[in-house]
Amino acid sequence: MTWLVPLPAILPLAGAGLAVAFSRRPRVQRILTVVVLLTVLVVSVALLVIADRQPLVVNVGGWAAPVGITLVADRLSSLMLVISSTVTLCVLVYSLAQGLNDGDKETPVAIYHPTYLILVAGVSNAFLTGDLFNLYVGFEVLLVASYVLITMGGTGARIRAGTIYVVVSLLSSVIFLIAVALVYSAAGTLNLAQLAQRLPEIDPGVRFVIQSLLLVAFAIKAAIFPLSAWLPDSYPTAPAPVTAVFAGLLTKVGIYAILRTQTLLFEDARIDRILMWAALATMLVGILGAVAQSDIKRLLSFTLVSHIGYMLFGISLSTRAGLSGAIFYVVHHITVQTALFLVVGLMERKGGTTSLNRLGGLARLAPVLGVLFLIPAFSLSGIPPLSGFMGKLGILQAGIADGSPLAYVLVIASVATSLLTLYVIAKAWNKAFWQPPIEEPRDVRMPRGMLGPTMALVGIGLTIAVFAGPLYSLTNRAAIDLLGQSRYISAVFPDGERGVGESLEAVVEP
Repeated sequence: MTWLVPLPAILPLAGAGLAVAFSRRPRVQRILTVVVLLTVLVVSVALLVIADRQPLVVNVGGWAAPVGITLVADRLSSLMLVISSTVTLCVLVYSLAQGLNDGDKETPVAIYHPTYLILVAGVSNAFLTGDLFNLYVGFEVLLVASYVLITMGGTGARIRAGTIYVVVSLLSSVIFLIAVALVYSAAGTLNLAQLAQRLPEIDPGVRFVIQSLLLVAFAIKAAIFPLSAWLPDSYPTAPAPVTAVFAGLLTKVGIYAILRTQTLLFEDARIDRILMWAALATMLVGILGAVAQSDIKRLLSFTLVSHIGYMLFGISLSTRAGLSGAIFYVVHHITVQTALFLVVGLMERKGGTTSLNRLGGLARLAPVLGVLFLIPAFSLSGIPPLSGFMGKLGILQAGIADGSPLAYVLVIASVATSLLTLYVIAKAWNKAFWQPPIEEPRDVRMPRGMLGPTMALVGIGLTIAVFAGPLYSLTNRAAIDLLGQSRYISAVFPDGERGVGESLEAVVEP
C-alpha cells in the first residue's frame, strides 16, 4: 500500500493543473476541486489506519534513501494529514457557497481553485517528507500559494497585509535555507532518518547553531513570540475562507516541523528551558493583545498566537505525556480555530462588519450563529468537557509531572490564559450578540452551503471531545514514536545498511 503515500501531494498538484485547464468552466473547476480534496481525505484516513500498525515509506523516483527524496507516513504525519484534509475540504465547500452567492467577487474562481490546491499540496508534502530540503520545498510551495490567496481581491488593505506576510515569510525561508546548507555541510546528508544518526556526532557548537536556526525559522512560521507580530496584521484582511484555513492550519505546519526536528534530530541537544520561556511569553503576550482588541478577527488572531504557547509548552517538556498533549492540542486547535473564523465570516455577512463596537443584536437575528460561535469558543477557553479542556488538561498534567519551578509557572500561566480567553470570548459574545445594534442590520440570508461546513467543523470539534480517549491513545503512540526514533529510522532504512554509518559520497560512489 505504499503507493498511497505520495497521493496527498500528487493529487492536488494534478488537480491544480486541470483547474487551470478548465479556467473558463467554473462549474467543472468546482467539481474537480471537491473531488480531489475528498479523495485526499479518504487516502489520508487509509494512511492513518495503516501507519498505526507500521510506517509506510516511499523513495521518490526509485532512488533509495538517502540519495533520493523519502516520503514517510507514520502516526504523526498521517494524523496531521487527516485533520488538515478535513479542514481544507470544509473550507473549500464554504468558499464555494460564498462565491456562488456573492458572484465570486472575493474569490475569483479561475485563480482561487488551482492556488488552493497548490496550498494543500504544499501542506501535505511538508507533513510527509523525510528529507529536510524537501520540507523547505513544502513550505515554499504552500507559502507561494498563500501569497496569492492573502492578497486576493487586490484591495489596499490586503496588499499591505500581504506585503508584511511576504516579507516575513521570505525572511523565515532564508533562515531555513541557511540552516539546510549548514546541515548538509556538517553532516553530508539531508535525510531526516540519517541525520538522526549523524548530528549527535558533530561538534556540539555547530549542532546548537543548526538547532537554533531551524527553531527561529519554524518559530516565525508558527507565530511564536517574539516572532509573532506579523500574524494579527496579516490574517484578518483576507477573505473569510482564506483567513480560516490560514489561522487553523498554516501555523500548525510550523509546530509540526518543530515537533519532528526537535525529537528526531536533537534528542541529546535539547533547549527545553528556552522553549518553555518562549511558550510562556507567547501565551501571555498573545492573550493580553486579544484583551485590547475591538475587532473580532484581530481578537481571534491574537488568541491564535496565545494558544500556540500551549503546544510549545507540551513540546518543551520532552516527555511522552507532554508531546502527546501537544499533538492532541494541535488537532483540537486546527478544528476549533478554523470553525471560529468561518463563524465570524457568517457574522460579518449578517452584521456587515467585524467591529465589536458596531456589531449587535445577532442573538435575535441569527440564533444559530450564536450556538455555532459559543461551542468552539468555549472549547478554545477550555470549558469541560470540550476538546480544549481535554487538551489543556493533558498538557497541565505533564507540566505538573515535570516538577520544575518553570514548569509550575507555565501551569499557572496556562490557567490564567484560559481564564483570559474566556473573558475575551465573553466580551465578544456580549457585544456581537447581546448589545443593541448600532446600525440597521443587513437583510442578508446565510446560505446553507456556508452553514453546512461550519456546522460540520463544530461537530468534528464535539466528536474530538467525545472520542478524546481513543484519540489520546493514538497521540500517546505517536509521542512514543517521536521519543523512540527507532521505528521511524528502521522504516526508512529497513536493512540498517544505508544511512547509519556511511557518508553520502560512499553511497553514490561506485
